[in-house]
Amino acid sequence: MSSIEELITGTAVGIKASDGVVLAAEKRVAYGFTMFSRSGKKVFKVNDNIGIASIGILADMQVLTKIAKAYMSLYALDTRTRPSIRSTAKLLSYVLFSNRVLPYFVEVLVGGVDDEGPHLFIMDSLGSLIEDDYAAVGTGTKLAIAILESNYRQGMSVKEARDLAIKAINQSISRDPVSGDGIDILTITNNSSTEETIPLQPLRL
Repeated sequence: MSSIEELITGTAVGIKASDGVVLAAEKRVAYGFTMFSRSGKKVFKVNDNIGIASIGILADMQVLTKIAKAYMSLYALDTRTRPSIRSTAKLLSYVLFSNRVLPYFVEVLVGGVDDEGPHLFIMDSLGSLIEDDYAAVGTGTKLAIAILESNYRQGMSVKEARDLAIKAINQSISRDPVSGDGIDILTITNNSSTEETIPLQPLRL
């Protein structure tokens, strides 16, 4: 693997539902095939209506989350309105592109619900920005996206999206050696956001 591939490991997924967005990621922290932790946090709440899921270097994820939290809090104070998901994604896209010479080693999903409804955006480490209904990033992408493409449908509920996200992450955990050790989930609707952790289920032989 190249040095970038060794640093951007793990699996995260995002799914847009009719009434919200679900972001999920596994908890293993690994660089190359060396595991450093079983309890990494890769899903972050920006505010009550916006969340981030990311894979890569934990420090870079945390810095980007702090930037998003700071700017979106200022925006809310200045305008007395909640920020849009697109504005958050564009902010992070600009930060990533501005640092392309010494890049953040991350791939990022930004999701949430604003006055226009649910949105999900995908970014690579250079800030390329795409909006979609569902996405997977990281070394387990091929495994997770196969589940998402086979099971996603327009108009599904947040509960159905949560179940699908768990299924997709579990598929990546079962085959990708640098993904594992449980799942963090952030569920965002128009009225609330909920964080939860699901422990890794033992394999049944």
